[in-house]
Amino acid sequence: MDNYIVSARKYRPMTFSSVVGQEALTTTLKNAVRSGKLAHAYLFCGPRGVGKTTCARIFAKTINCEHPTPDGEACNECDSCRSFNDGRSMNIFELDAASNNSVENIKSLMEQTQIPPQTGRYKVFIIDEVHMLSTSAFNAFLKTLEEPPQHVIFILATTEKHKILPTILSRCQIYDFERMTVPKIIDHLKMVADKEGIAYEEEALNVIAEKADGGMRDALSIFDQVASFCQGNITFQKVLEDLNVLNAEHYFRIIDLALDNKVSDIMLLLNSIIAKGFDGGNLIVGLASHVRNVMMAQNPQTLPLLEVSEQQRQKFQEQAKKCPTTFLYKALRIMNECDVNYRQSSNKRLLVELTLIRVAQITQPEDADSAGAGRSPKYLKILFKNIKTVQPKPASQVAGAESTANGHVQQQAPTLSTPQPQTVSATASPTPVPATAPKAPAGPRLKLKSLGTTFGNLRGQTANDSEITDLKTQEKPVLSGAKPFTDDELSIQWTLMCNRMPQHLVGLASRLKNLTPRIKDYPNIEVVLDNEILLSQTNEIKGSICATMRKTLGNPHINLTLTLADMDSARKVFTKREIFDDLRQRNPAIEKLRQSLGLELA
Repeated sequence: MDNYIVSARKYRPMTFSSVVGQEALTTTLKNAVRSGKLAHAYLFCGPRGVGKTTCARIFAKTINCEHPTPDGEACNECDSCRSFNDGRSMNIFELDAASNNSVENIKSLMEQTQIPPQTGRYKVFIIDEVHMLSTSAFNAFLKTLEEPPQHVIFILATTEKHKILPTILSRCQIYDFERMTVPKIIDHLKMVADKEGIAYEEEALNVIAEKADGGMRDALSIFDQVASFCQGNITFQKVLEDLNVLNAEHYFRIIDLALDNKVSDIMLLLNSIIAKGFDGGNLIVGLASHVRNVMMAQNPQTLPLLEVSEQQRQKFQEQAKKCPTTFLYKALRIMNECDVNYRQSSNKRLLVELTLIRVAQITQPEDADSAGAGRSPKYLKILFKNIKTVQPKPASQVAGAESTANGHVQQQAPTLSTPQPQTVSATASPTPVPATAPKAPAGPRLKLKSLGTTFGNLRGQTANDSEITDLKTQEKPVLSGAKPFTDDELSIQWTLMCNRMPQHLVGLASRLKNLTPRIKDYPNIEVVLDNEILLSQTNEIKGSICATMRKTLGNPHINLTLTLADMDSARKVFTKREIFDDLRQRNPAIEKLRQSLGLELA
């Protein structure tokens, strides 16, 4: 049985023309060999598996070739080329800096540079993973790297250029290798499959290329693994099964369901995906990448940015026609938030489900919630339609409908008929609108609403005309340029202000959040504080608090009054025994229950 050689070694390029995806760099190196303008030090940097060490070996062989071709390639026929291909060249040295990173190793290397080559023109030293050298080794290497002997050329290779000392970088010609594109990897895998006599599906090779993440060596390693699993026939389904990769059709399906607001179907699809062993975080990352590709497919100019096969590109173009651009932007933002918070979440599946629900509700119409309900764009929309109810009118409008003697009330009276546009025909002019108002039984409805705003109605009493007149006189004054507000709105904005306080005021904010501001003399606000320390701390930021409340409540006439609570009227703190005794005195049934169960307060 012959020794098996992996594809990454068996099909390793031997000439510059066979290197995949680095045409600009290989052309530069060939021109340098052809013109004889060789530097004394080169630095090849880039991600793993893109051909850095391979190009360094080809370059070293070509430098010592006795009969290079006119385009700068090695002839592979002279003694120098044959000795290199056989692995017995005495002019090319390779050093792994990961395991030889001490000062002694570098000094030993420097001693070898003093010996001229016995055959050929140059001694080439290839130092792989050069960023692993220690600082002392770098310093020992500096002088020789700056002024080496004429017969010495250094080729350094690294995946982390930022770890190399700037003094080393300034002495080298730097070549940045690029990641392999998916189409180029697919073409190279097709060549390898044809030479090995392996049948394949192009979609299967596309999955391998995407899994390799721009590295040709990784792509060939995955190819060997899949070829062993598939036994000479690489199919799309077998590749997904072997590599445990989520089928891209799930992403297309999720986006189609999200456009139709089918939340329940998305939840079922998510459950089936998780049941197969896939991680929810990887699903969100893959779906975000899918949405990005859909967005790129919307514009013909950005279509080349899709690193997918031709069949996948057509699918992305078809889905891009159905997706609004705003939907894609919002979906990317929502999934990015999930990706950021996923690692810290204690319930990761719930976070993924909420993210997919929010994506599915992007195209759903907004709910008709009131502005004071505290809605935020991040909140989930309702999944069922609201049943709208008629909201009661304010007391000022009710009083205006019953009394037309006041000139200010007469101006508000026409607003009572405007909320009923359904009673006007499509061809009617705006002038007959007041005439339609008497059709509705406005009299009884208005009286009930007005009674609902009095304290007498809460006690089951009937309000008379004098009480309604008193309510009108107690209406809040409307100031110019001011927006009216209630105690509830004041409490909401007070809590939001405390939440927005800076970090150094977090202790004061937590104490202020427990206080309840009230409207003392509209629009003036009063806050009662428990102790003098809290009062003095709050007085220091009183101006900022007042300015914030004016802005958030939309009323520039607001003034803030801070008062100290009366210690005599402070609420007594009861023990659990006192609370229970008071409770059973007011409710004898509780005492009977305690006796029947034989309970005692611990």
